[in-house]
Amino acid sequence: MSDDLNWLSAREMVRRFAKGDLSPVDVLEATLAQLHTVNPVLNATCLLDEPQGRRLAAESAERWRRSAPLGPLDGVPVAIKDTAHVAGWPTRIGSHATAAAPSAEDTPGVARLREAGAVFFCKTSTPEFGWKGITHGPLTGITRNPWDTSRTPGGSSGGSAALVAAGVVPLATGGDGGGSIRIPAAFSGVFGLKPSYGVVPNFPGPMGTLAVYGGLSRDVADSALMLNVLTRPDARDSFAIPYRGIDYLDGLDSGVAGMRIAWSPDLGFPVADPAVVAGMQPAIDALVKAGADVQRVSLDLSGAQQYAGSDLGRIACRIGA
Repeated sequence: MSDDLNWLSAREMVRRFAKGDLSPVDVLEATLAQLHTVNPVLNATCLLDEPQGRRLAAESAERWRRSAPLGPLDGVPVAIKDTAHVAGWPTRIGSHATAAAPSAEDTPGVARLREAGAVFFCKTSTPEFGWKGITHGPLTGITRNPWDTSRTPGGSSGGSAALVAAGVVPLATGGDGGGSIRIPAAFSGVFGLKPSYGVVPNFPGPMGTLAVYGGLSRDVADSALMLNVLTRPDARDSFAIPYRGIDYLDGLDSGVAGMRIAWSPDLGFPVADPAVVAGMQPAIDALVKAGADVQRVSLDLSGAQQYAGSDLGRIACRIGA
């Protein structure tokens, strides 16, 4: 494992906090230093609160000294997408039309992360009202991809993906109603998962109840660790399914041998760029080599195409559904 603090996984950070050979204070300072190095180019944040970050890191360090961590993410720096409420910070959702007044309470996912000891120090950029698959807008300007700054990191969780990919944080939050976690994960070379609806308690946001809450990381296990925290119950969400107590880290080392996986190159719409289809082949080959049964399937989603062309579909597209 690299000694570069900016590239440690959340799991490795917590392991070293417990051993006493690494402090959350040191991690936070490395985090801020990396942010100041890359953010003038990436433009991935819309709010920075260094005093709060340092206070939370110091409180975490003291808890680890007493062997009394709050939870599995105690001391880990986590960047928060600016579609979620953080108590004491404004929620602008990338728009001048929103109020600059501080939020009174945390969104459920943020509340669970706070209870687990996560260190909050910034909010990440998002397009206005989180409605598109790139991250630029009138409030924050253009957010850029760390791999190629002439490109977008995707959206709407593009600021979160950029900070993870650039080694600023191991974990960042996101929301997904139409690809807003999955698109930036793919564009930025990080891992993103859209949880099934109701698994993570959430507040209605700019997309109403359509979007779900989740996050981005540099590997699957870190995202599983965060999902363990985010899925804990919150009575404010009447749409959330009953808490099941699943440990999403279980079985990650079991591999994919024997799994049946269907894949479609175009989802029934023959518009996929050949280069994109070709780019999928190495992943498919890797799954087959690992023992998965991968079957190419044909889909008929013409009903969705008819919906997209309707007046209702056009309205839905305008509001980001």
